[in-house]
Amino acid sequence: MAVAAEPIITAIHGDRVSLLRVLGPAHVWALGVGIVLVGEFTGWNFSADKGGALAALIVCWVVGLLYTSVAMIDSEVTSTVAAAGGQYAQAKHIVGPLMAFNVALFLVFAYTMLEVSDAILLGDTIVAKAGVEGLTHNSFIAATIVVLAWLNYRGVLMTLNVNFVITAIAYVSIVILFFSVSPWTQGAVLKLNELVTPGNALPYGWIGVIAAFQFGIWYYLGIEGTTQAAEEVRSPARSLPYGTMAGMITLLIAAAMTWYVCASLMPWEYLGITYYPLWDAGKLTGSALLENLLFIATLLAALASANGCINDAARAWFSLGRDRYLPTWFSAVHPKYRTPYRSILFLLPIALAFAFIADLNQAITFSILSGVLQYTFMSINIMMFRKKWPLGTIRRGYTHPFHPLPAIVLFCLCVVTFFAIFLGFGSQLIAMVAFYFLISLWFHFYRYRYVRRGDQFTMPWPKPQGY
Repeated sequence: MAVAAEPIITAIHGDRVSLLRVLGPAHVWALGVGIVLVGEFTGWNFSADKGGALAALIVCWVVGLLYTSVAMIDSEVTSTVAAAGGQYAQAKHIVGPLMAFNVALFLVFAYTMLEVSDAILLGDTIVAKAGVEGLTHNSFIAATIVVLAWLNYRGVLMTLNVNFVITAIAYVSIVILFFSVSPWTQGAVLKLNELVTPGNALPYGWIGVIAAFQFGIWYYLGIEGTTQAAEEVRSPARSLPYGTMAGMITLLIAAAMTWYVCASLMPWEYLGITYYPLWDAGKLTGSALLENLLFIATLLAALASANGCINDAARAWFSLGRDRYLPTWFSAVHPKYRTPYRSILFLLPIALAFAFIADLNQAITFSILSGVLQYTFMSINIMMFRKKWPLGTIRRGYTHPFHPLPAIVLFCLCVVTFFAIFLGFGSQLIAMVAFYFLISLWFHFYRYRYVRRGDQFTMPWPKPQGY
């Protein structure tokens, strides 16, 4: 059956306008760390509610291993497949259309719901600080999402320059807090020995540790977002691995400092339910300067994360349009700002709608589940990549060590995380899996007819081994 071809959207005189290659390693770092750092200011601490303070520490390091595997695998594949869409572009070249379509959806929903969580956090933080009766967070949520969408509309270089500055300020605030509470002298300010005792270290046993995986993901969720700007990086083979791995090291240090300070100042019962663990830690030091610094840093971390999420979600949506997985209308690049402006504008009302109907726990869970589905794919993807194109057959920008151990570790930890999500949000997990299944059927039976597979493969690779 003949199918009418969709027109390719052009911007100037029939020639397709491309994205600009203007980013370096610092921008990659700012994109990855900027998206994630808000997880140190809220989210990770809900793992203490699931399993206690010690469980929050255990998942900090075990989930850190999961994300180190993600960073290593991503650095190899994306420095080799340097295209907008990151993991979507990987799936398109290595696995196939249906997997690529689903991976792009995982990316869009992971980042959009993380953006929603950031906006809710920022609004709630301002309302809590103001202490004005009747003041709601709705106007702050709307202003945050709209202003950041406008910033992304105007250009990626400006967007990530802003992210670099505000992310650096937020990170420095954690370092200042850490060294301000005499961390080397227990009892002076910190009370870890009193708050975490053998009797309450693991109040729900090891099942509590497993349950804590759900929110332990929040320590690092989004570091894989560095790959979304692959097509706008000047030297992908250098900038992507350096920026991603430097970002992962940065986050591991921040996560350890955050847990140590917060667990030493708050009992786990309170730590597990507060929305502002670092801001509360600043208050508990008794220093007005630290309290205000951590308040400002919480706002900046939420802004940096939401800003990066808009950037990444739009690139994934843009890539789907460019390859005809969605209407090509979404693939337009702004003739002046060179941004995927239609994708940015399309996702704007979706983010606003979710921000007003979802609560913070639901938004975080939606984002986490979409992210873990994507990580599970990555463990399979790297195995197929190494099998189809072994070392030496194609030029790689970076080769991660210890293969296949990182892929195995990543897959196993993703399975544990799925179980943890089922324990806490089983109905939401089932509903989301059903949603992705139904949308896959739609793609297979309707949208796939528009896909031109031969146009998708942009890499000059030899025929895969065994084919």
